[in-house]
Amino acid sequence: MITASGWGWSLTGVCDLDFCRVWCANCGCSDLDGFRETLKNGRMERESRHKVIMRAIDRPGETRIRNLAELTGVAAVTIRRDLAELEELGLLVRTHGGARRVERRGTPKPFRVRQAEDPEAKAAIARAASELIGDDDAVIFDNGTTAQAIAQRLAGRPITAMCLSLHSAAALGVKPGANIFVPGGEVEPDTLALSSVAVASALREFRADVVVLGSCSTSLEHGLATTTYDDAENKRAAMRAATRRILAVAPRKLNHVSTFRFGDIEDLHQLVTTTDAPAEILAQIRELGVHVITVPAGK
Repeated sequence: MITASGWGWSLTGVCDLDFCRVWCANCGCSDLDGFRETLKNGRMERESRHKVIMRAIDRPGETRIRNLAELTGVAAVTIRRDLAELEELGLLVRTHGGARRVERRGTPKPFRVRQAEDPEAKAAIARAASELIGDDDAVIFDNGTTAQAIAQRLAGRPITAMCLSLHSAAALGVKPGANIFVPGGEVEPDTLALSSVAVASALREFRADVVVLGSCSTSLEHGLATTTYDDAENKRAAMRAATRRILAVAPRKLNHVSTFRFGDIEDLHQLVTTTDAPAEILAQIRELGVHVITVPAGK
């Protein structure tokens, strides 16, 4: 069974049907089969534990080991080992008796503020990126304002789309023509991005011709990164599901560093940006085998 505590749901015993129902509502699993994959014999598997730990510490202050042990159904010594692994990856900071989140670089701005940034560049990038997608393609749209702009350009086209944001799904659906899907899970306020383990589960079952990605940072040294753990997990899953990977970014995102890494630049097939991007950086990206497409910002 589970009980409500001051900071979340806690596992206090073996699972039964009521536990399954509440767990599915809490973590985003769509059915009991998905739940059984997450929890076996009252204990979470390692990958699922790490996801739950990262979500649990994503709040101000310290999260205690005993709370994480109750939540995941494992011993404190296992949680300590998990925390050590996650700290080594730079995802959290261990404290005496618990852990706290890493202070993030570049906390996300409100979605409407981001929509208003770089409007001419974003429109030009969206036009160029939309031309890389063919009729009848199966496409994954990342969350974010650039992906939304690309979805707007593709409205009415006969594609099959998996949208990781309700903003992109709505933009694509203003005209008939596309088959539009969204994964299950929790909807984040403001961004309307889909999150939780249900997103990765849906992407494992979806085979895409292309994924349209955004990133908070694109660094030659540190790779592709974003500001939240869940977003990085979703981007990795989307990249695995797609045959071709397109990154669409404004120049100010190049050689910037963010917190949660989700891939390397050489994992990309195409990068779309504007002609005012630093030529030296673009040349180095081309040397990695990525097809770089630049367009004038006002065209």
